[in-house]
Order: sequence, then structure tokens, then C-alpha cells
Amino acid sequence: MSDIPENQRRAGVARRAGDGITDPNNQIASKLKALYSAVEQEPIPDMFLDLLEKLDKAEQVGKPQI
Repeated sequence: MSDIPENQRRAGVARRAGDGITDPNNQIASKLKALYSAVEQEPIPDMFLDLLEKLDKAEQVGKPQI
């Protein structure tokens, strides 16, 4: 028997078998990567940046002075 767990062996076989362009898993993965890449390029909303700034200020106020 191999030292590789069964679920990892199956994943390796699935990866090799699913390398084709027509494989639905590859298509989904490609589209998700494209979506995540597009989201990474979007600017951070000002409202969110303001909230982060308020949080930083609140943490500074709450820190004990040494």
C-alpha cells in the first residue's frame, strides 16, 4: 500500500483527468480566478476606509499608556 492517503490519491487522479479545457471544474476555476482578479483591482470604497480609520483611532484610545 502507498503512504499517500486515499483522498489525496483520488485528488491527484482527478487533477490529471480534469486537465482538459472542457472539464467543468477547470472552467469554473478559470472564471473564479478572473472574478477574484477583477475584484482585487477595484478601489476600496471611501466609506470602508473611513470605518477602518475610526477603528484605528478607537484602538489607539483604548491602548494602555506605558
